[in-house]
Amino acid sequence: MSRDTVLDRFKRNAEKLKTAPALHAQVNGEWQTISWSAYWQNTRRFAGALLELGYEPGDATVIMGNNCPEWVISDLGTMLVRGVPAGIYQTSTPEQAHYIADHCEARVYVIENAQMWAERVEPIADQLDKVEKFVIVQGIDQVSHEKAISFDAFLDSGKQHLDAVDERMKEIKEDDLATLIYTSGTTGPPKGVMLSQHNLSFTSKQAIELIGGMGPNDCNVSYLPLSHIAEQMFTIHIPLTAGSTVWFCDDIKKVKDALTAARPTIFLGVPRVWEKFKVALEARLSEATGVKSKIVDWSRTVGVEAGYKLIETGKLSGPLKVKYTTANKLFFSTLKKGLGLDRLRVAVVGAAPIGLDVLEFFLSCGIIINEVYGQSEDSGPTTFNQPRPGWTKLGTAGRPFPGIEVKIADDGEILVKGDNVFQGYYKNPDSTAETLVDGWLHSGDIGEFDDDGFLKITDRKK
Repeated sequence: MSRDTVLDRFKRNAEKLKTAPALHAQVNGEWQTISWSAYWQNTRRFAGALLELGYEPGDATVIMGNNCPEWVISDLGTMLVRGVPAGIYQTSTPEQAHYIADHCEARVYVIENAQMWAERVEPIADQLDKVEKFVIVQGIDQVSHEKAISFDAFLDSGKQHLDAVDERMKEIKEDDLATLIYTSGTTGPPKGVMLSQHNLSFTSKQAIELIGGMGPNDCNVSYLPLSHIAEQMFTIHIPLTAGSTVWFCDDIKKVKDALTAARPTIFLGVPRVWEKFKVALEARLSEATGVKSKIVDWSRTVGVEAGYKLIETGKLSGPLKVKYTTANKLFFSTLKKGLGLDRLRVAVVGAAPIGLDVLEFFLSCGIIINEVYGQSEDSGPTTFNQPRPGWTKLGTAGRPFPGIEVKIADDGEILVKGDNVFQGYYKNPDSTAETLVDGWLHSGDIGEFDDDGFLKITDRKK
């Protein structure tokens, strides 16, 4: 069987889609488009710049910044030469940033802008002996350090090594360490979750099949921290696999504007994002008076009844179908268009529990949200409420992700086994041995399956 990593898919889509848009990002308030061809070439140039430094397989790059094309180009460019990228949360303290960069022995440190450099990196820069280049995406003229270089100049240094990049790419293996996802470190120093090329390729492909397929006509908005595996899946690995488009939003406060510009077909939100939408919408809807108020109330009642029927059977009939069509015309379609969600096919929530009241609120607005449960150690998904009839149950974490096994241990702990399970913790064999036992990932969460096979999370083991 031929190799099929996300990088192979990236190359195929770049050759196939060429000038079609791959990425959109705002520059000085204006949306700029990066084609698939340019995306691929810039990634190769970044990889070439690493070879200019003498990067060997396993050498690391750390990336700190908000969501932008340069973040993913740095990530993928590192992978192209069999290097290992690791994200550092842009809110990290200098001490936390120092720990991660030092722990993975990063040779290149990519930083979004001069302000982030001054606040988060400059205080510890001279302590990072192994870092050879600090690559500044914006504001290089405000940075004075002998190892600092602009992102554009760094890419230029890689142009002469493109053939060598292509040769190094040929050496990539499915079981190569592809990326490090550092945990939050709430119970001690952050742990580096080792995900392989196969972990990423398997999970992204299965996710696309799970939601009924994706292609170049699909798009999503990237706005959650890219250091997290969930956003990496939705911003990097799934789009590279599907050939879909990504719109970058570098500030969560600008999400509404990004949504109305992109009109995404797929949207991932953590609970607090959906909760903020709910609060804002409730405030707006409460302003309706007279006939408008009655239409809103009636439509929302229909939305809940029809929504549960659609979740169960996937179709409506009789009077309920007529009522839902009317409610959609009078209320749902206008609300969705105002949110930028009029083309939405799949809405997802994950990373933390979400209240049933929030899910039912959006059901009353004609939007079904599919809840996913998982962790970095299994590339993101353990269970998923799938957007097909009978495969979603609000208030649960869904059924097992396709192609993996999930079971409950005698003490109630959720265990996971399959091609999405990580290789272990970087430089931490003791924690690896505790978490990975006979191929089973011990999640640390307590749960139970109901009679229909849907998982409910009930507690934390620790």
